[in-house]
Amino acid sequence: MSLSAAQTSAQKWVENARAGLSADCARIFDFAEPAWREYKSAAWYVERLRAEGFTVEEGSGGMPTAFCAQWSNGDGPVVGMYAEYDAVPGNCQAARPEAGPREGFGPHAAGHTDPHSALGISGLGGLLATKVAMDLHGIKGGLRFTGEPAEKVRGSKPIHAAQGYYDGLAGMLSFHPFYMLPMCNTVRWDTHCGAAYSMIYRFICDDPHLFGAKDGAPIPQSHSDIRAPGANDALVMMYSQARMLRDTMLPHTGGWSISEAILSAGQATADNLPAGLAELQYMMRVPTVEMAEAVSSRLDDLAHSIAGQTGCRVERHWVCKSRPGLANHAMANLVWEQIQHVGPPVWDEDAKALMRKVQENCGGEPDADPILPACKELIPPQEAEAILRQSLPPNQRNSTSDDYTDMTWHAPTARFYMARPALKGGPYPAWAMNALGGMTQTIDPMVQAAAQVLALSALRLLEDDTARDTALAEFDRRKGEHDIAPLCDYPAPIGFNWPEYSDTARGNDWHIPTLEGS
Repeated sequence: MSLSAAQTSAQKWVENARAGLSADCARIFDFAEPAWREYKSAAWYVERLRAEGFTVEEGSGGMPTAFCAQWSNGDGPVVGMYAEYDAVPGNCQAARPEAGPREGFGPHAAGHTDPHSALGISGLGGLLATKVAMDLHGIKGGLRFTGEPAEKVRGSKPIHAAQGYYDGLAGMLSFHPFYMLPMCNTVRWDTHCGAAYSMIYRFICDDPHLFGAKDGAPIPQSHSDIRAPGANDALVMMYSQARMLRDTMLPHTGGWSISEAILSAGQATADNLPAGLAELQYMMRVPTVEMAEAVSSRLDDLAHSIAGQTGCRVERHWVCKSRPGLANHAMANLVWEQIQHVGPPVWDEDAKALMRKVQENCGGEPDADPILPACKELIPPQEAEAILRQSLPPNQRNSTSDDYTDMTWHAPTARFYMARPALKGGPYPAWAMNALGGMTQTIDPMVQAAAQVLALSALRLLEDDTARDTALAEFDRRKGEHDIAPLCDYPAPIGFNWPEYSDTARGNDWHIPTLEGS
C-alpha cells in the first residue's frame, strides 16, 4: 500500500525537524535522571507538549514525574504513544567515543543505556509529525502521549494501566531501540514479553534491647551485652539465602531471572549498635503471572523467617506487578508495512568514523564498515519470531520482560524495534554502547527512522477504518480468550531511597560522591 498524502507530510516533517530532535535527544541524554527521580526530564516534556498545544496532566497516576498529554482534532479515534526517560545508576558515560563519565560526575552516576533518551524523543517526533499531518489534512481524531517514568523498575505502566490511562485507544504504538537479536528493525509477533514483579523488603529493628532479654533485666550498658542482630544482618541473610535457594524457587523450565538491589541501611557509623533499618529490592522477570506469584511466595516466607531470627519485623512494598503481553497480528502487520516504507536507519561516514574510534578505544581494530549487519537490514516479524522460538520451550508463551505489556490488555498494541547503533565484533564494554546511544551522529539515524514509523503507523490507524476495526476485533477476541485484569493494587513507590542527584555545598552531585573522600 502506498503512502497517503498525510503520511508523506508527516515523513517530511520528521526529516525537516532533524536538528531540533537531535538537540532534544542530547538534552535528555545529559539529564540522565534515574527511576522515579526524572524531575528535569518530565518538566521539559510537559513544557514542550503544552507549547505544542497539548493539554497535559502532570503527576498522572500519583507519580510526580509522569504525565498524560492529549490533543484533539475533533471526534474520532485516538492513538496512543509515549516517552520513557529514566536512566540507569552506575552507567554514567559521556557522549564521546572513549570511556569516561559526563563532566562533573563519577562513573557511578546514572546514564542512558537502552537509551531511553532516544526512545522518548523518537516518540515525541512521531507524535508531533502526526499532529501536523492531522491538522494539515483535516484528519479527525486525537492523540494521547504518556510520560512513563521508572521503566527500568517496570514502574509507571502498570499504574497507568490500572487507572485507565490506556483505555479507549484505537491503538497503542510501542517503540524500543533494538537491544537483542533478532529483535532489530522488526515487530514482535506472537512471543511478547513476560510478567515482572518487583518488591522491596524493609527490615526494621524497633526493640533491639528486648532480643533475648529476661523480664526485669536492666537496660544493656556494655558493648558486650546481648542485642538483636538487627536490620543489616537481616539484609545480608536475605540476600545470601535467597541466592542459595534460587534453584528451588522455580523448576528449570521457562526462562526466568531475579536480581537484587540494596536501597538503604540505617546504621550507626562508629559503634556496634544494631542497624535499625535496611531495604532490599527484588526484580523478577518470568513468563507467567503464576511463576511470579510462586517466587514472591518463597521470598515472603524467607523474609519473615529471617526477621524472626534477627529481632526485626519486615514489611513488603510493591514496586511493580506487570502482566505478560498480548499479541495482535493486525497491529504488527500494520506497523511492519510502515517499517518497510521507512527502511532501516542509515549512518553516514561521520557516524562510522566515531564508531571506528569506539572500536579502537575498546582495544580492537577499526573496521571500514563498523556497523553490525543486522542494524542495516529489515527482518519480517514471522522470521524474527521463528529465530526467537528456537531457544524457548514450545509451551513458553512469553519471554524476557518489559512493562509495555500492560498496555496490550487495554488497547490493540504493536511492539516494534528499530536499530540503535551497534558494532561488529566484540564483546564490547558497556560504555561503548552507552556512548553510541548519546553521540548525535550515531543515535540520530535511529530517532529519525523510529519517529517516521510511529507517525506513519498512527496515521494509517486514523485514516483506515478497516485496519482499525480489524485490530480491535483481534484485540477483543484474544482478550476474551485469555484475560488478565490489572495487577496493580499499590501506590506509586516514590518514597523510597531511590538513587538520585543531590544539591549540596559541593554542588550538584550524585548521591554517591564523585570523588573518594568528598
